[in-house]
Amino acid sequence: VSLRKGKRSSDVFLKTFGKKRGISEGQTGDSDLPTVHIFSVASGHAYERLVGVMLTSVRKHTDCQVHVWMLDQFLSPSFKNVQIPALSKSLNFEYHFVSYKWPSWLMEEGGEQIGIRGDKQRLIWAYKILFLDVLFPLHVDRIIFLDSDIVVRADIRELWEMDMEGHAYGFVPFCRGTYDDPVTHRPIPRANNATIGYRFWESGFWKSHLGDTPYHISALFVVDLVEFRRQSLGDTLRSTYQGLGRGEDSLSNLDQDLPNYVQMNEPIFSLPQEWLWCESWCSDEVKPLAKAIDLCQNPQTKEPKMEMAKRVIAEWEAHDAFRESVVGAGDGVSQKQEL
Repeated sequence: VSLRKGKRSSDVFLKTFGKKRGISEGQTGDSDLPTVHIFSVASGHAYERLVGVMLTSVRKHTDCQVHVWMLDQFLSPSFKNVQIPALSKSLNFEYHFVSYKWPSWLMEEGGEQIGIRGDKQRLIWAYKILFLDVLFPLHVDRIIFLDSDIVVRADIRELWEMDMEGHAYGFVPFCRGTYDDPVTHRPIPRANNATIGYRFWESGFWKSHLGDTPYHISALFVVDLVEFRRQSLGDTLRSTYQGLGRGEDSLSNLDQDLPNYVQMNEPIFSLPQEWLWCESWCSDEVKPLAKAIDLCQNPQTKEPKMEMAKRVIAEWEAHDAFRESVVGAGDGVSQKQEL
């Protein structure tokens, strides 16, 4: 694990968003505020660009101290040596790069990693969920995972201090049920009717396996690392993965399917649905409630993420412009590059 400390916020953030990070109105310091630990992964310049936008959105909405943890082996030298130091200085956060050697007992006889199938994205998913108990030092008692393509619209402190009622981790269920409009008292459906036919978890194996228990999305989750380790949940996830990973048709969405599969024995705390809205699965009517927006791929349109970001998230371009002003033209990101 390598450490590079961030510094105090620069005037650039103040000029862009009208407020310094780390100091609330009426406060003279931030010593009484908690340090929120954010975990994320990224691979490729486009996703590193999205991480910069995500971190900008986090800092715009919280006065808490922030410590960012990222998997080392998937990041570019430009991100590690130029972008993250610049963002750290300007946005006032600290960071670690973390890594963990893939265990030998999760290898096939031929030397391949079980369940990865030569797919780099699956390897990233695996690292995201399988080694949560060993990636972070013991003094870190909670982490919040945020996908690189999330934009946060509320104070992340709410998740940091949320009572998960003894659960080791909490995820947001895919949009389901209704929301009662306080003005009209009309129940508003949370699900996007246009993609109802693509909600694979509401039929077949997942419906049979989970019954009425919700299927949760893995783009954002909170882990109580003390409870996670106490329950040996990391061992449970890895041993279950060892058994399921060899099946060609199993764990299609590895980082998401695995915790959902074991939740009948290892329950998931359902975080409020407002903490993860995505256009693909959630109705437009509940978008104003969103505290975080994720750029889930639409199964119908396959719209590129950058195009979706600009269309769906009003503030995305401002966040991206700020990121660009901080990291400069030397970040290696082509403005024409699309996901």
